Amino acid sequence: MNTVPVWSVDARTGVRSVQVTVEAGAEDVDRAVRDAHTALPALADRTVRAALLRAAAERLEARGAELIAAADRETALGTVRLTGELARTTYQLRAFADVVDEGAFLDVVIDHADPQAAPAPRPDLRRWKVPLGVVAVFAASNFPFAFSVPGGDTASALAAGCTVVAKAHPDHPETSELVAGALREGAESVGLPADVLVLVHGRQAGVDLVRHPLVSAAGFTGSIAGGRALYDLAAARPAPIPFHGELGSLNPVLVTERAAALRAEEIGSGLGASFTLGMGQFCTKPGLVFVPDDQSGDRLEKALAAAAEGAAAGALLDGRMREHFLAGFAERAVLPGVTAPVAAGEQPAPGQEQAVRPGFLSVPAGLLADEEHRPLLEECFGPVTVVARYRDLDQVTEVLAGLGGNLTATLHAEPGEPGAAALLERLSGLAGRVLFGGWPTGVAVAPAMHHGGPYPATTGTSTSVGGTAVERWLRPVVYQSAPQELLPVELRDAGPAGLPRRVDGVLRLS
Repeated sequence: MNTVPVWSVDARTGVRSVQVTVEAGAEDVDRAVRDAHTALPALADRTVRAALLRAAAERLEARGAELIAAADRETALGTVRLTGELARTTYQLRAFADVVDEGAFLDVVIDHADPQAAPAPRPDLRRWKVPLGVVAVFAASNFPFAFSVPGGDTASALAAGCTVVAKAHPDHPETSELVAGALREGAESVGLPADVLVLVHGRQAGVDLVRHPLVSAAGFTGSIAGGRALYDLAAARPAPIPFHGELGSLNPVLVTERAAALRAEEIGSGLGASFTLGMGQFCTKPGLVFVPDDQSGDRLEKALAAAAEGAAAGALLDGRMREHFLAGFAERAVLPGVTAPVAAGEQPAPGQEQAVRPGFLSVPAGLLADEEHRPLLEECFGPVTVVARYRDLDQVTEVLAGLGGNLTATLHAEPGEPGAAALLERLSGLAGRVLFGGWPTGVAVAPAMHHGGPYPATTGTSTSVGGTAVERWLRPVVYQSAPQELLPVELRDAGPAGLPRRVDGVLRLS
């Protein structure tokens, strides 16, 4: 029996507050997966799945004050931010319920038999998508609601008809227990077994989950090192499984000379607000910003410095991240040619013993092609960004060519500016979401959203936000020449009213 304690730690002070549980041993993980697997048939009915998602949202809202208080203690993200995040999470659950009700995600295609078809007769074919099975969900550190136990991976997996075994993040174990309890209550309230969602704790538990033969897929949000290790484990199984990981992103921004000349102060202030938002712990934080090496660029840096100096100090999610942030900033700041117009550092205060202050670095873009300056092109988690001052766009192009994939890329240019279309197209090769103006922090929960990008931003081509996130947990099955009475009702000629289906090449609602 595993007896390694799991502690809840106050993120602001670094002090342990309460033992939440113990880490799951191999037998605990096996039991959790088997319980979730046993619950799979209960999710076959789409109507019940939609009811589950709405009930989960209601239970989270009913316990909102308790959840937000626990999350604030464990993450130091603040009640205002966490209140908004919980609202986003419940909205997302209800949005997936609507997706389930609509049924378009089933991708139903029916081709009736056609003995006259060319080049050969065609049999009766009916295709749709079915759930993969038990999904392992790895909670993120920086979003204790929206990308953790009750977040998008869990919501989309349940919408697909998959049960979930969630691995709690060690930074917020108490919050994880509370939200898991709310989701399990929601399941029971609509007549489902609570084990449609099971929670486990512990680093080794995550490894055991990925290796378990009854786990059919995994979703992960975290670091490149951790995500890549789990991805490799998933691929090395006797029967490999899909591993949908969000790993790391620099989120480059390009400010053209014209945009800087016209809006230097606005852009500098906006950048300051964006890279310090949530103490720089957003996966979409702009971490590399190309700025002209001229007077307009100087104005932009001055505005950025004012914004960074005016930003509040605060704690990061845990002591380890704090140490990595401080060390990462110091390592980059001493590289040749690099300056720190605003230096990040420790800024403890009573009740805020773990607090740090934001900072940013500036470097000539021409130096970024050197291997010595490679750390500047790697994500540094926390409130820091790198301003790369370029003489011409050839320097920018050279640096972009050496970047990995990103969740976002942003272009600040003026409407009608020559060459803007080509720059936007260049950035689209680097990222899954390309912005014209604005800042990438904040990801709208909307049908058209894509939150993903080329590796190492993610390990695949799918999104973890928006209705199409459900597709990660499905696989297609086609029935050939099957009698009507043996088919799922969605594939019969008289299908459910209002279900989108493509029948003999024509999209219909029937």
